[in-house]
Amino acid sequence: MSVDFDIIRTARAIIHVTDLERSRDFYIKGLGLVETESDENTIYLRGLEEHVHHSLVLKKADAPHVEVTSYKVRSDADLDALAAMFEKHGMKTKWLEEGSQHAIGRALRVQDVSGIPLEFFAKMDTVERLLQRYDLYQGAKAQRIDHFNNMVSDVEAAYDFYTKELGFSCSEYTATEEDKIWAAWIHRKPSVHDVAFMNGEGPRVHHVAYWLSDPMSLIHGCDVLAALGYAENIERGPARHGLSNAFFLYLRDPDGHRIELYNGDYLTSDPDFKPIRWELNDKRRQTFWGAAAPDCWFNEASTVLDVHTGKPLETVAGKLKQAKPIFIV
Repeated sequence: MSVDFDIIRTARAIIHVTDLERSRDFYIKGLGLVETESDENTIYLRGLEEHVHHSLVLKKADAPHVEVTSYKVRSDADLDALAAMFEKHGMKTKWLEEGSQHAIGRALRVQDVSGIPLEFFAKMDTVERLLQRYDLYQGAKAQRIDHFNNMVSDVEAAYDFYTKELGFSCSEYTATEEDKIWAAWIHRKPSVHDVAFMNGEGPRVHHVAYWLSDPMSLIHGCDVLAALGYAENIERGPARHGLSNAFFLYLRDPDGHRIELYNGDYLTSDPDFKPIRWELNDKRRQTFWGAAAPDCWFNEASTVLDVHTGKPLETVAGKLKQAKPIFIV
């Protein structure tokens, strides 16, 4: 569907953490993210490949929540067009003018159709890209932010809104025997996804994913995390997803936020690419090699905040029956 704006890609997440120093140790020494700047209440992080100021913001808070998940658009005019579209659907928007947030320009925030807090912006300060500063590589050597995964009560409603109103395309999906969409992987950049939606208690953010250059970086990341004392934070993997073909590792940060380290998906740029359908009872979709995911991976996720009040949103149960195994990429 043609839209009047151009959403480029997944751009950043803002998460609340209770101990900045503990989180700094995990994300920098373990995952290998780069600290661009920090103060007593905030740490701005980026991947080694990223030329922008940050892709992850850690904010000190009393309780862990996800404040917002953000997407980059091509121009400021796209922000105005997005605001008009959301308002047409009766969705209240919030503007953050340039200067109100560090290192980024004017931004638009809104609660999406599922209740997930969204942000769109066109401008962010640029910094030195460290892709070839191999002397600075550490931990899992995270290269760039890749995608979000959201747990929502009505996946079909989210799928319809993102594909019909926001211009996303579907790469893969899982359906029930009644052909109801149980989960979907959708994208703007030419890869498997910028965001995925899964059926469950929501709205909640299941994970934020970072792309790595090769599978051995995941293995090395496990070694480093274990050596740092974070062995219990390794929740699932390393292994390969059937859905997306990606090599993956799921981690829980010190506050319980889930992070995926991710490598090995494929291009989706051809206009004649057809979405791949997976049956809900096909065990290969969750782990191609057959290993089951732990129950916590299906049931636990990060609570999200209301973009207008800053308070946690209440959650509701998934519209479809909860099913295991599942496959969240």
